[in-house]
Amino acid sequence: MDRAELSITVHRTGDEAVLRLAGEIDMLTAAQLSTVVNEVLTDPPPRIVLDLGGVTFCDSQGLGTLVVLSRKASHAQSLLVLTHVGDFLLRVLDITGLRSALMIRNDQTTG
Repeated sequence: MDRAELSITVHRTGDEAVLRLAGEIDMLTAAQLSTVVNEVLTDPPPRIVLDLGGVTFCDSQGLGTLVVLSRKASHAQSLLVLTHVGDFLLRVLDITGLRSALMIRNDQTTG
């Protein structure tokens, strides 16, 4: 079985930190995501944007981690926003009822 990979690049601007994620968010990589977001929260920007455009998979551990990180950001007076959320992940969030617990901003609407 291949080891799940998740790469995270962080770009900070004046009022937000953008984390570009590529790969899988699962039980093997969720801690890595938590660590990076916690580092950003040591000096919290008004907004933390998780760009999920490159995410190919997210399991229940990953979903739970997103919710926990959203709450942590909120406690730090920061807003965690998910962008470029894929159709598969939107469906999972709908099915689990977690969509309402997360701020999702898919600005780039196609059609």
